[in-house]
Amino acid sequence: MASAGSARPPGRPRAGVHATVFTATLSTVHELGYARATVERIAAAAGIAKTTIYRRWPSKGELIVDCLLDAFGPVPLEGASRAEIMSSAIHWIAAKIGEPGVGDAFAGVFSDAVSDPSLREILSARLQDPYRLALQAALDEPENRVLFLIDVVVGTLLHRMGMTGEPMADTDVAALVDMVLPAMRGS
Repeated sequence: MASAGSARPPGRPRAGVHATVFTATLSTVHELGYARATVERIAAAAGIAKTTIYRRWPSKGELIVDCLLDAFGPVPLEGASRAEIMSSAIHWIAAKIGEPGVGDAFAGVFSDAVSDPSLREILSARLQDPYRLALQAALDEPENRVLFLIDVVVGTLLHRMGMTGEPMADTDVAALVDMVLPAMRGS
């Protein structure tokens, strides 16, 4: 029991809940696959009540989107030229999608969004738009061109993961960069 002078509120400490849930989410998705990684199983892996998750994320899809944002972090827009910036970004997303649980979580939430307009809006607004806007500014490209770049690159990486269960090999990522760069020069 907390003393009257204690600054700590009653109940469990909440610091680090997001990090704990995100770690449990990716590990559960990696272990069981996206479809079987239910909120109940994620909560059990995190050692918290599922209501704790639902208070923060009303759906599994919203949890996955925030988990992916945390896993991805900011896109590194490194390089002295447009080609170097695009190459850096492509290598970065390929590496991120190859991390345990990330590719499966991304493909799963993307697949769910196909038939769920509200999840599609969340996925677009919270996950795709920030990266699209950063790339538009760095590359000085219009929205439709950057969306094309994202579609080709992310679609290819997720397709490979879905077909083989493995992330794309570095040599294939380099070949993807070599294929994409000329298409983006034509703008």
